Amino acid sequence: MLNLILCGPPGSGKGTQAAKLVEKYKLIHISTGDLFRREKKSNSLIWQEVQNHINKGELAPDSITFKLLKAEMDNTPDAVGFIFDGFPRNVNQAELLDKFLKEEENTSVSILLELQVPDKVIIDRILERGKTSGRVDDQKESIVQNRIDIYQSETAPVASYYEQFGKTKRLNGVGTMDEVFGRLSDELDAIRSLS
Repeated sequence: MLNLILCGPPGSGKGTQAAKLVEKYKLIHISTGDLFRREKKSNSLIWQEVQNHINKGELAPDSITFKLLKAEMDNTPDAVGFIFDGFPRNVNQAELLDKFLKEEENTSVSILLELQVPDKVIIDRILERGKTSGRVDDQKESIVQNRIDIYQSETAPVASYYEQFGKTKRLNGVGTMDEVFGRLSDELDAIRSLS
């Protein structure tokens, strides 16, 4: 089973590349953001529990995230692998993910691919996107920089965590969509040839 964590700062092209990887490798794309949005849309009991935390200014507890993750993985028992997008967001979640995959799914993370893009390029990309996205957080440079800083302090250490197990590859995220996709595909092809 090929289990990929795709990470990179906001605006690094993760979503675009994840869609292309899903198509080429027939992986199941799991975006925790999408899972929570789906729960919100249906106003499920899980979402109501999450809303209680949000109302107190808290993030959703990891236990709820893993409950959604397990349900999503259980819905696709024939999957050849998964792309985890937007998760894990910190080292604690990475450790929990490793434990969860081993105990619940009898598998592990195969590789973490981190798209590296200079801050200036990210800011330019997101501000340009903000002209059409309508997202307030895509329209102000200081907010974009704050999102980058949060990524660097909280999520980037996940790449270092997996590096100790020889599972991290940092890739240049600048170039055409196809150039970046080629770099990602080369790494995944190398992993698949070893299994």
